[in-house]
Amino acid sequence: MNKEEMLEFLRKVKNDEISVEDALVQLKTAPFDDIGYAKVDFHRGIRQGANEVIYGQDKTPVQISGIVKSMHEHGISNILITRMSKEAADFVSKNHTLEYHEIPKAGIAYKNENIKRTGSVVIASGGTSDMAVCEEAALTAEILGSNVTRLYDVGVAGIHRLLAHSETIMKARVIVAVAGMEGALASVIGGLADCPVIAVPTSVGYGANFGGLSALLSMLNSCASGVSVVNIDNGFGAGYLANMINKMESAEE
Repeated sequence: MNKEEMLEFLRKVKNDEISVEDALVQLKTAPFDDIGYAKVDFHRGIRQGANEVIYGQDKTPVQISGIVKSMHEHGISNILITRMSKEAADFVSKNHTLEYHEIPKAGIAYKNENIKRTGSVVIASGGTSDMAVCEEAALTAEILGSNVTRLYDVGVAGIHRLLAHSETIMKARVIVAVAGMEGALASVIGGLADCPVIAVPTSVGYGANFGGLSALLSMLNSCASGVSVVNIDNGFGAGYLANMINKMESAEE
């Protein structure tokens, strides 16, 4: 349960829709569920504003399905599963409602279509090859409640493609700049935008790219102010952080 759901739960107690005794039982049993291979955290939404996200890589399909089952039984929807193989997705979908996105290898279990979205998060990529990382960031921000605009293939090799979207960049509350190669996109966007820029280096590039290390170092050494950097290919981390910044801006309105 996230903060909004907890507030609604407490309002129901206040309005005598849920008894104090039943509420106490629910709160006592809510913190986590020990299912042997995982301790599923149900209070993360209260502490951090977003429910636990399942990192699917190196988990078996059975383990992923078991964690989804535990979360769903405790009333959690919009369960995000990152780095999920197609094999795992096929298995989980036999037992649970699952929407699978092949490009970022991400799944959303028990999706709630009535997500209230706010603000403006822009996801920009240097090239089409960066799209898997971009979509991981975009889906994360969307499922957590942010409006997302995608600007793909606007890298510095054709800077006019980016400048054609100057108005979108100027209106954003936070921008995620995703690029491999030399990672110059983050610095360029950082010099155009008046909002925080989250740079994501990707492992896309030729030999001297060193699996994304060259882009990472370029972004860390950006001369543009207001640019922060997450780890190589970490679209999820960028999307999560972008949503947090976006929600802070929304709360001030």
